[in-house]
Amino acid sequence: MTEARAGSDSTAEEATMSREQQLARAFVSLSDTLSDDFDPLTLFHRLVGDCVTFLDADAAAVMMADARGGLRIMASSSEDATFLELLQLQSGSGPCVDSFHSGQAMKARDLSREEARWPAFVRPALKAGYHSLLTVPLRLHERVIGAVNLFRHGVGELSSDEEQVAQALADVAALALMHWSKEPTGNDELVTRVQSALAAKAVLETAKGMVAQHAGVSIGEAARRLRAYAERHQVRLTETAQALTSRTLDLTAVSLTPPARDRAAGP
Repeated sequence: MTEARAGSDSTAEEATMSREQQLARAFVSLSDTLSDDFDPLTLFHRLVGDCVTFLDADAAAVMMADARGGLRIMASSSEDATFLELLQLQSGSGPCVDSFHSGQAMKARDLSREEARWPAFVRPALKAGYHSLLTVPLRLHERVIGAVNLFRHGVGELSSDEEQVAQALADVAALALMHWSKEPTGNDELVTRVQSALAAKAVLETAKGMVAQHAGVSIGEAARRLRAYAERHQVRLTETAQALTSRTLDLTAVSLTPPARDRAAGP
């Protein structure tokens, strides 16, 4: 079976599945740490994609804490979402920052009324077209390691059921992070796992910059080409980025790879 035929069959199968069945498959995919392509970049890319696909959200982003307690962007579904996360990091204020420090979900049914709460965040969010949001903590048991932002174009709130699904998706992703290495670990190794994920993300950012400059494309487009190359050659995205930055992978080969259609902009 050709790659195109396989993709077509997969799409047809998903079309016949109920939302509940598709969501169940998404949970399995997030928690499948034994798959050959599993790595932390894939994990959080799937998380933001699933949030946009299954919840009433137009964009999503994940931030994780480094060893010093500072937040770093791990994945986003759009360049607008990445920009809004950067604003929070620069100002030290915003729903993701508050959710991380409090361990609680943050809600804003109408962002135009939240300027006193998040002065550096609200106006850019509104300008980008987002008028409400939900942020849930990314946690492992009682330990908070980051937060997941869900941005919405309309005014209003997600239903209680969707809020629970959002938290469940975040919890499953955090748990999967602890098991992405084949070496056994415990809660005391959480910092090591998180730092490994952040290090992989840093390498990816360098690789994206290399592809963007070489091909003369945007960072978002560079991310899609990197992912397409990794999928086409059935290698982990982490390994692709590492090979590119260490100059053991031909930059031209990656730069010329046409991107596949993807629901999230990139990790």
